Amino acid sequence: MDINQYKKNNLPSEPGVYLFKKNREILYIGKATSLKDRAKSYFSSDLIATRGPLIVDMVFQSDDIEFIKTDSVLEALILESNLIKKHQPRYNTKEKDDKSYNYVVITKEYFPKVLIERGRNLSNGGHSDILQNVRMSKVYGPFTNGTQLKEALKIIRKIFPFLDKYSKEGASYGFYKEIGLVPDVSNNEARKDYLKNIRNIKLFFEGKKKNIIKNLEKEMKLLAKKHEFEKADKIKRTIFALNHIQDVSLIKNEGGQGLSFSRFAPQEKILSAIVRIEGYDIAHISGTNTVGVMTVVENGIASKSEYRKFKIGKYSRTMPSGDVASLEEVLRRRFTHEEWRFPDVIVVDGSTAQKNIAEKIIKELGLKIAVVAVTKDERHRPKMIQGREDIVSKYKSEILLANSEAHRFAIKYHRELRNKKFVI
Repeated sequence: MDINQYKKNNLPSEPGVYLFKKNREILYIGKATSLKDRAKSYFSSDLIATRGPLIVDMVFQSDDIEFIKTDSVLEALILESNLIKKHQPRYNTKEKDDKSYNYVVITKEYFPKVLIERGRNLSNGGHSDILQNVRMSKVYGPFTNGTQLKEALKIIRKIFPFLDKYSKEGASYGFYKEIGLVPDVSNNEARKDYLKNIRNIKLFFEGKKKNIIKNLEKEMKLLAKKHEFEKADKIKRTIFALNHIQDVSLIKNEGGQGLSFSRFAPQEKILSAIVRIEGYDIAHISGTNTVGVMTVVENGIASKSEYRKFKIGKYSRTMPSGDVASLEEVLRRRFTHEEWRFPDVIVVDGSTAQKNIAEKIIKELGLKIAVVAVTKDERHRPKMIQGREDIVSKYKSEILLANSEAHRFAIKYHRELRNKKFVI
């Protein structure tokens, strides 16, 4: 297949799955953020260096390329997996050993878990520890990119919370339940709701999003008739999330594969709508060895590569006095870095004093950034969030995640510095 044949196919700049074919036989299946740009990359002069001789041979052998558009990159990832499983294209199977692919496993338990497993753990009884004594209800895959699959499950989990192998009772379970990433498992009624989530996750991995929405709309109308408006509104938000899947994290992880952001143009420039929330916290022991940190959550996902550390007093003649002064130093230093994208929301750990100093700095700089403060109880658990009601309501889970990550990261950084002082 040559470049002229590719041009005749007129692929769109939207996400989806592409199929290289020869005499109607499917040779290779792939996914793309932009079908047009991804397919074009197969005709670049450096293809052998970037993809290897096997894929060069596949392109040479093919005589046609077809495509299937999807509503999101997430759905393209799942459709790619389903089509590879169905058609077993010879160049997909040659490119990678089936046992090294990743699979999504849903266990058959009273409260089912959703897991990621390697193919080698599913074949010949070679189960991982978590599956030794557990039956499997459903297996989905293969998925060609493990990193993208993990990000995909994070997105799905925000729509349909589920249990994984790390979910358990205790502090971590309580926190993840608070931010809506794991379900309530306290009673039989909660189990009924959770099993609905599991059914919807199964339908989603089967490429049946329309069926999910149809079922949810029916349920929402029934609840509205019963005047159970709070439950109906929750389902309405779920439907909205399914129709507006935020899959920016998947785009980030598709690096170098013919990316194009042109697909966002008709969606009200959604890239500019990526919500960046920064969390700040201060750590010290009796006012000594003070450090500060910044964490970043973008569209509900922690961006750990963008976390930053600050040694307090590094650029001051005297050490700031107290957490509020330390926070002020951290924020002022942060905003000297214009190369870091400015946040939409700042989350500070504390109360009115911390919130006021952050708002003072934002006002001085002439920025439009919302500020919220997370106040903790005596066991350091969130008890109140101060800030604009609409911001807190809309981004509660992201605010709590940014705050929790800031506290964890600050403690870790402070411990690292303390340990260095004792190294001889």
